[in-house]
Amino acid sequence: MSGRIFLLSITVAGIAGAGAFGWVTIRRGFSARDNPSAIETYLARTARSISVPSSERDAKSPVAPTAEVLSEARAHFADHCAICHGNDGSGKTQIGQNFYPKAPDMRQSQTQKLTDGEIYYIIHNGIRLTGMPAWGTDEKDEDSWKLVAFIRHLPKLTPEELREMEQLNPKSEADRAQEHDEERFLNEGKSP
Repeated sequence: MSGRIFLLSITVAGIAGAGAFGWVTIRRGFSARDNPSAIETYLARTARSISVPSSERDAKSPVAPTAEVLSEARAHFADHCAICHGNDGSGKTQIGQNFYPKAPDMRQSQTQKLTDGEIYYIIHNGIRLTGMPAWGTDEKDEDSWKLVAFIRHLPKLTPEELREMEQLNPKSEADRAQEHDEERFLNEGKSP
């Protein structure tokens, strides 16, 4: 009899907890402005970890982080990735900070401790239920491996590299027109 009462008590407590969670959620609503709870963060990291096949997780980058590779990857990152992740990998962009979950600071240990294969897999296949799209094709691609090398380099990014990347960020026609107007204003009255 006491086993049945214990089981009933656990069931009632679970239902009450779920009801309280539902009530709070309905009162507060769902917003991408919120930070994920510790439970959501843990579950998301666990799901990401188990979504990468072990054969992919243990893959080592076939690309050496040479100056040429890092230069190509820096240009690629500035053109394709920086809009969400920032040139410095901090994720502190208007788009990156408005995702749920927010774009991570890839310079920090949560990203840097991932294996080469995990980083490649994330770039190549994306992450479901986040803003991270799949960038790869069906085939393995060298560009994603170069990005792995660059992501590893992010904590050591120099001010010169950041300035170079700023010049490579995509610009709209309005941005170019504004830059042209500013340049013309600053150079008015100066002889050529």
